Amino acid sequence: MYINIQCIPSTLRFSSSLLASFSSSFNSSPRPLPPIHGLHRRALSVSDVSSVGCDFISRFSFRPRKQFVSFKMHAAVTETEQPKWWERNAGPNMIDIHSTQEFLNALSQAGDKLVIVEFYGTWCASCRALFPKLCKTAAEHPEILFLKVNFDENKPMCKTLNVKVLPYFHFYRGADGQLESFSCSLAKFQKIKDAIELHNTARCSIGPPKGIGDLNLESLLPPMEKQPESSGT
Repeated sequence: MYINIQCIPSTLRFSSSLLASFSSSFNSSPRPLPPIHGLHRRALSVSDVSSVGCDFISRFSFRPRKQFVSFKMHAAVTETEQPKWWERNAGPNMIDIHSTQEFLNALSQAGDKLVIVEFYGTWCASCRALFPKLCKTAAEHPEILFLKVNFDENKPMCKTLNVKVLPYFHFYRGADGQLESFSCSLAKFQKIKDAIELHNTARCSIGPPKGIGDLNLESLLPPMEKQPESSGT
């Protein structure tokens, strides 16, 4: 009769008292316990077990222990500021307007170029949907100047220019001043293409650029500080 005992080192837990019992039982037993090598199975006869003593075998407690491997993961997140939707894919001929003065300067410096002004809102879904198409059109017409006016940043100027719905477009050209104005969505983008075909023709303007035409935006500009007069000596 044989008893098969499988010993796995990683699944045995030994206490200090158990090791002491093992030492005393091993020294007092007439025949040593046959060695168990690594993970190999070893058959023990009944005589071998009785020689060691049932007391020693009963003290052997096989306590399988589950081994868990824990991993600590450290994720480094690099925050990069992404451009807003109204800033993406804006070409060199698309300029953001942040004040009335910038608007007047851009029109006066455009000369005889065709200028298309888009009035938009960052919260406007129609403006966002139309913007990629407008950027593509600007890339196709580098000779045209596109001005982007944020409605929320320039409310007084937008009201003076009768901008009541977004997105809204104005067309300007040199001495001709304002050529056309209309609201437009992505579904009606053909209106912008038709206006470009109509107004982006070779011409020669006479006289200084009128810019905004009959509208007077000078009143919206901040008052200039009066320079102190120098006293003559």
